[in-house]
Amino acid sequence: MSTDPRLIARIGKPHGIRGEVTVQAHTDEPEARFRVGALFSTQAAPGSGVPLTLTVRSARLHRAIWLLGFEEIPDRTGAESLRGTRLLLWAEVEPSLDDPDDDDAFYEEDVVGLSALSPQGEVLGEVVGLEVGAAQDVLLVRLTDGRTALVPFVSAIVPVVDLKRGRVVLDAPAGLFDLAE
Repeated sequence: MSTDPRLIARIGKPHGIRGEVTVQAHTDEPEARFRVGALFSTQAAPGSGVPLTLTVRSARLHRAIWLLGFEEIPDRTGAESLRGTRLLLWAEVEPSLDDPDDDDAFYEEDVVGLSALSPQGEVLGEVVGLEVGAAQDVLLVRLTDGRTALVPFVSAIVPVVDLKRGRVVLDAPAGLFDLAE
C-alpha cells in the first residue's frame, strides 16, 4: 500500500462570513470525501499559519461549486488564509471508494509528468496538470513549443493512459492545439 498522500481538493476563495471556502475537487466521489467529520492533511505555503489538519464542519454544493467549512476555521478572516491550500488524504487511512474494475479513474499526481504522444509515437509534450470539471476533466499539456494545451480527458481523444510506461496517447482532432495559449 502506498504511503503517498492523494490530492483531494484545492481551496479557493472564501464564501460568506462563516468561514466557508470554495474548493476545486480532485476526486470522483466528492459527496463521500467531503462528509462532516472527514479529516484532511493540509499542504500550504510555509509560514501561512494553516493548520496541519482540517476537519470538515459543513459541505454543500452551491451552483455546482463545493463549499466546505472547517471546525478549525470559524470566520471569513481564517478562511482567507486557506486560499491555495491543498487537502490531502494518506493512502493508509483513505477509505476505499474506488471501483477496482474502474481503469478510467486517475488522480492528478498519477498523470502529471507523463509524456504526451501522438498515435504515431511523435512526442507532443508533457502532462503538467489535471483540471477536474463538472462535465469532463481536462489535461493540461505543455507542448514542445512551450504553449499549454487544454485537452479533454475523454477516451476518444486520450485513448491510452499508460502509467507503467509514463505516457498518454493524444488522438487530437484537427485544430485542438491551435487553441493553446
